Amino acid sequence: MTAALITATFIGLAGLGYSAVLGFTGGDLYLHTSLGIFSTLVTLLAHSMTMFYLLGKGRAVREAVTEGQLSPDLYAAVARARRPVFSIAVIAMALTMAAAILGGGVDTRTIPVTVHSVLALSAIAANIAALRTEVIAMVSSTTIVAEVDRLLDPQ
Repeated sequence: MTAALITATFIGLAGLGYSAVLGFTGGDLYLHTSLGIFSTLVTLLAHSMTMFYLLGKGRAVREAVTEGQLSPDLYAAVARARRPVFSIAVIAMALTMAAAILGGGVDTRTIPVTVHSVLALSAIAANIAALRTEVIAMVSSTTIVAEVDRLLDPQ
């Protein structure tokens, strides 16, 4: 699941990047718009699913720690690993949605192109930061889950 979430986030980010290149170079407007909307949806889905996945992993570790009478430090470590994901992912999602929505305003000439461009670049930067943070959190969570499994079943 971790690989699928990282891949989905990367695909969404790559699509946003290519859409931005099309926008800045004056490429095909239809492709820029279509790819931007599609990539926005993929990116939002990937970040949302990642947050739910990390919540689920945290709950599973908390239950395993309680039932197996393990150290509560294991749950605290998962909580620490996932905490930064929620703030940066929400920021990335908000910037991505704002860029996509205001892109429609550029098309109708009610929003300046500069506003859309700055939001698009900010969204891409925030999504890169979110991807990095999500990878670190998922790797840490996976390591902790493996440790909990090992402690519960020491064969």
